[in-house]
Amino acid sequence: MVIAYSGGIDSTLLVSFANEILGEGALAVTASSPIHPASETAQAESLAHYMGIRHITIETSEMDNPLFIANGPQRCYYCKRMLFERLKRIADEEGLSFVIDGTNYNDLQDYRPGMKAAEELGVLSPLANVCLTKADIRSISQSRGLPNWNKPSFPCLATRFPYGTPITLELLARVADAEQSLAKLGLTQFRVRHHGSIARIELSNGDTALFADDKIRLRAVEELRALGYSYVTLDLAGYRPRGRAS
Repeated sequence: MVIAYSGGIDSTLLVSFANEILGEGALAVTASSPIHPASETAQAESLAHYMGIRHITIETSEMDNPLFIANGPQRCYYCKRMLFERLKRIADEEGLSFVIDGTNYNDLQDYRPGMKAAEELGVLSPLANVCLTKADIRSISQSRGLPNWNKPSFPCLATRFPYGTPITLELLARVADAEQSLAKLGLTQFRVRHHGSIARIELSNGDTALFADDKIRLRAVEELRALGYSYVTLDLAGYRPRGRAS
């Protein structure tokens, strides 16, 4: 099988089991694209090497698709459709029977148009099929000694923009730099949502406490203004794992 491997805990658990059971019959494939920070791709490559699975990184071209760039409610569908079509071709070239992804049981409760693309192309979601939640996956991953068992969720950067805001390379880079700046200040589970000249920050409970430190808060404002945001705001509703900028 081919595993759609992002380096997150869901697909990492799949890779761990697939490598153990199938050996050379498993191939992990990571997509490299402007919608994924280079640091995330590098971490996925490093972890795949650590686990010893066959692994390749491919360049994907979402930014060549005007339907994706337009950033409508079906944006994720167009992205996943392109990715899964590519993975199906790789599976055919490698003589592998299946393509699987890391969709979990919690994901079924969310608005995820990309799952329609998986269904259309016969991509399987083993974790969701056996009703494993994110909490289950973290627990199993920890018991298997996977080093990223407590890694925060990190969906693609396109989720930081309200529907209808065209996605550009410049804006993707700005959001990536903004989140990297906050990570360097010690924040762990957060999002920077882009609203034109406004950066709206969502923080988890633990990170909210850090932001109470005036030095950290003012440094965050300084960093994000340097990236071109005129206003830096804190969302009082806090971090929402499946939230969007809309």
